[in-house]
Order: sequence, then C-alpha cells, then structure tokens
Amino acid sequence: MDSIHGHEVLNMMIAAGGQYSTESLVTAIEARFGAEARFHTCSAENMSAAELVAFFAQKGKFIPLDAGFTTAESKICRH
Repeated sequence: MDSIHGHEVLNMMIAAGGQYSTESLVTAIEARFGAEARFHTCSAENMSAAELVAFFAQKGKFIPLDAGFTTAESKICRH
C-alpha cells in the first residue's frame, strides 16, 4: 500500500472548508483515503489517520475555533 503525504489531508480540509473535531477529521480522512491508509509527512512516516491528526495537532497545523479547528494554506510547509 502506498503512503499518502499528510499535505493531501490538509488540502482536503481546506477544500471542504468548515471545522473539525479530532474524531470528525479522522472519520473524514478514513472516508476519503480508506480506513487502512498510511500517511507520511516531511518528518514522520507510517501513521494511521488518528496518528496523523495527533501529529498535526502537536506540530501546530490546526487553527483553533470555538467548536473544533480548521487549517489554512499557510500551515502547509513548502520544502
């Protein structure tokens, strides 16, 4: 199974608009990419959807909102 870059998830969030909770984002990722999908970023690999969401939260990739979080183009690294 090929690994999917985490930027695909951030781009999915931007395209969809709106906001997410941790649980709703994991559900959306699994619906889009499959429950067994594995993800990588510039500095981590072999993550599940839940692990990727936790990683992004720890790296400050989400923008807090009153009822959850979102992201923005500026949160996607370009290296």
